[in-house]
Amino acid sequence: MSQATNRLDWVDMAKGLSIFLVVMMYAASSVGEDTGGVGALHWAIAFATPFRMPEFFLISGLFLSQVIGRTWSAYADRRVVHYLYFYVLWALIHIVFKVGLLATDPVGAIEQIAWAVIQPYGVLWFIYMLAVVSAVTKLLADLSAPKWVVFAIAAILQMATIETGSYLVDQFAEYFVFFYSGYVLAPHLFRLAGWAGDHVAFALVGLLVWAGLNAALVFSPGFEMHPIHPVMGLAGLPGAHLVLALVGTAALCVLAALLTRLPFMDWLRWMGSKSLVIYVAFVLPMGISRTLLIKLGVDEPTILSLAIMAISIVSPLVLYWIVQRIGFGRFLFERPDWAHLPGTSRPRVVAAPAE
Repeated sequence: MSQATNRLDWVDMAKGLSIFLVVMMYAASSVGEDTGGVGALHWAIAFATPFRMPEFFLISGLFLSQVIGRTWSAYADRRVVHYLYFYVLWALIHIVFKVGLLATDPVGAIEQIAWAVIQPYGVLWFIYMLAVVSAVTKLLADLSAPKWVVFAIAAILQMATIETGSYLVDQFAEYFVFFYSGYVLAPHLFRLAGWAGDHVAFALVGLLVWAGLNAALVFSPGFEMHPIHPVMGLAGLPGAHLVLALVGTAALCVLAALLTRLPFMDWLRWMGSKSLVIYVAFVLPMGISRTLLIKLGVDEPTILSLAIMAISIVSPLVLYWIVQRIGFGRFLFERPDWAHLPGTSRPRVVAAPAE
């Protein structure tokens, strides 16, 4: 296997870990909201809270150096329009289905569609923010802004715990540092992943030490288990959260590199290569399956959360497979020609590895 293929393998494995944790979080929190119960997945998500979303942003920035020097039209097509197309499409699907049809509130649906332009909608906020942070990073690069100055300012914004009331502004302040970290730290992370593959025993010891320290800080005094959003202990302090997010992301990169050595874990790598397919489409099957299972009397939090998580991950992949087989509905996961900027190339598949 070539070095380039190895690189993509561990990155896709890391994406698989990321989407697994994200769906797990939404499954557990939605069960907690509906039942008030706490299960094993709540504790797993509490442990992963410092790095769960930061890792998704950081991985998304890993290959940015390969495209940051392109013209604005070429860059924007791949890194801005690409995400906005799927955000707009799936926000419309979610809102029309949940508000317009299920809640029979067409006026409310129109209002939410209008707000979704300036306020990232629901779980799709991540897709919206990827377009925003990608555009800002390109602008800063074109202005020749010193990378470590930008990183320092972004770190300060993250530690400031900014709450303006604007979800767009607040989420940018919270997560831009991690996307930018993927951009500037990419060479170091690739070297770390390569080192882990060559020094498995040391890498495993490092992961155990990290897991112990992360757990100690998350579950330290001040920790509060909550059915929807657990409250971290010392890990939630400004600065500590930032460091634990960066270290935890590095640890997951090491874990991903080690998992690529296990053939029976290739399903997770494959799932990571389809992470955006899962992300845009898991919410609706999650809501439907949760409602049905609760009505059927399945209310034990751990069992219910695991069942919902499995359904939420598998359903989008089944839909993707059906679309590919019948050839109808490909616009759900592929940008049609009209959704590309004039004169740009056509990388259609949403699940393609990021550049």
